[in-house]
Amino acid sequence: SRTGCPAFLSKFIVIVGIPMDELKEKKILVVDDQPQLLRMVDEILRREGFTRVFLAPDCARAMEQLRAVKPDLAVLDVMLPDMDGFTLCQTLRQTHLWPIIMLTAKVEDMDKIMGLTLGADDYITKPFNPLELVARVKTQLRRYTRYNAKEAAAAAQPAEEHEVNGLFISKTTHKCTLYGQEISLTPLEFSILWYLCERRGRVVPSEELFEAVWGEKYFDSNNTVMSHIARLREKLHEQSKKPKFIKTVWGVGYTIE
Repeated sequence: SRTGCPAFLSKFIVIVGIPMDELKEKKILVVDDQPQLLRMVDEILRREGFTRVFLAPDCARAMEQLRAVKPDLAVLDVMLPDMDGFTLCQTLRQTHLWPIIMLTAKVEDMDKIMGLTLGADDYITKPFNPLELVARVKTQLRRYTRYNAKEAAAAAQPAEEHEVNGLFISKTTHKCTLYGQEISLTPLEFSILWYLCERRGRVVPSEELFEAVWGEKYFDSNNTVMSHIARLREKLHEQSKKPKFIKTVWGVGYTIE
């Protein structure tokens, strides 16, 4: 391996760095059949703050480590004694989305294309500068961590639209369509349908529906909800005895399944 680190690479490593406390939590799996290279990679990663580095000399041991430690990133050598790294990469990609960096002594473009096509995120040709590997590891982890954070944030946001068996309702456009045809709903009808769609699969009591939509106290003799549900069903072309969308749970309330 080459030693030393060019000035521009040192700056690059700082730029792509992620907080040290986050580094300590990331688990790195390194798979290579050369003991000296494994020790070198382990040493440089730990020196850079990665305290959870796991090593494997072949694919069999890599699969054992995979089940035991659930890594956040894998570094795979292409040439392994029991299975080539391309096949291992493809196998991992079937069930895992975390970053994979391939190591190879080959320099042919087709080998790089093969690895990337099978699911690798990055490629490093041997011999390599150890700090270059660290920089690429940090970059891939940063991208993956940010992607997961965005996905989690998006999942936490309340849905702006719902689709139920051909019925589509959007809070953004305040429109409702049935099999592609727009349905004209009053603001109250839209609010009732939206409230039920948001709670799809749960029975919503009439009292809860009235107080949520009208913002007033519900009284036992109040038939307002029932009449609005009836009009909604007409607009949705519902059969009174066997409604497809808004179903009545007698003595309790309404639900959309």
